[in-house]
Amino acid sequence: MSEVHHAITAHSNKQHMIVKRFLQLDTEREKYIEEAVSLCLKGEPFTVDRINAVTKQINDLAKQGIVPQRKYVTPAMVQEYVEKLRIKGEMSHEICCDK
Repeated sequence: MSEVHHAITAHSNKQHMIVKRFLQLDTEREKYIEEAVSLCLKGEPFTVDRINAVTKQINDLAKQGIVPQRKYVTPAMVQEYVEKLRIKGEMSHEICCDK
């Protein structure tokens, strides 16, 4: 019975470590996305290389079936998101300040 308990504990600890690593990587990925968006908003060059390097690590973890996969990001995706932010900002400005 003790062996079963140890096996369950080991399995649970492994899953916990995977989830913990996923959360760390996901936070890092979001940071890199924010950096790319910020650069793009300023009209400066940006890359998605670091985003996708972390995405690969996340997707490797996801193969174990515990954590979700994340999509790879393209420069076009960042640009589309920035365009939506700009449109939203313009609309907010019009609603707020156009009287």
